[in-house]
Amino acid sequence: MKIQGIIAAALLLSGTAMANAAEITVLSTQATEPSCRELLPEFEKATGNIVKIVYTGTLDVKKRIAAGEPFDILIMAGTDLDDFLKSGTLAPGSRVDLARSGVGVGVKAGAPKPDISTTEAFKKTLLAAKSIGYSTGPSGNYVIGLFDRLGIADQLKPKLKQTPTGVFVGTITANGEAEIGIQQVSEMSQFPGVDYVGPLPADTQRYTMFSSGIAAQAKEPAAAKALIKYITSPQAGAVYKKRGMEPG
Repeated sequence: MKIQGIIAAALLLSGTAMANAAEITVLSTQATEPSCRELLPEFEKATGNIVKIVYTGTLDVKKRIAAGEPFDILIMAGTDLDDFLKSGTLAPGSRVDLARSGVGVGVKAGAPKPDISTTEAFKKTLLAAKSIGYSTGPSGNYVIGLFDRLGIADQLKPKLKQTPTGVFVGTITANGEAEIGIQQVSEMSQFPGVDYVGPLPADTQRYTMFSSGIAAQAKEPAAAKALIKYITSPQAGAVYKKRGMEPG
């Protein structure tokens, strides 16, 4: 069955006819952005629905929700999304896991690729680096704790560069502000101007599941369900894999 047919079937199953085109609003953090940018145009083309999506950092997503910004679907790290389920912001039972991502390392395009093949090599690379970029999101929170566990937090502190919420670490890696960038594999591995070095060593790796939920006050709950059904389909799973993620 072609992708358009799959989406149409999903819409019919959810009770949303293609004739009743909807505008679906989505708040999303950025780990799934590369995949969604590929997936959503096909959904819109097949259904006639319009998906208005804001890609931004975790902290900004939380600020927007706290300020009362309306949305139909929320996409973010599952642990953070669960907080919105508990608060009643999201409809009970609406969490659906999309894909998980590990943490990866990148350098400016053309720069020598450092050795991160083992934990000891990774430590030496970090200590030798002049600057290290990290995020305000889940990967950033994780690596700060990792540096401490590796016993090098104090040595690295003067050269750490944290990007503002909503700014990819790849941005400051590509422009040379950070000699080494660390962020979700899905965000770092194909960033323009960045050469991807690889994932963190297995014994230091951390995977984050990114999930979706439907707002308790969603204006388009049926269309939102159809969209989530599509972005968790086997066809969508192939796109996540291409972007360095593992389907949920």
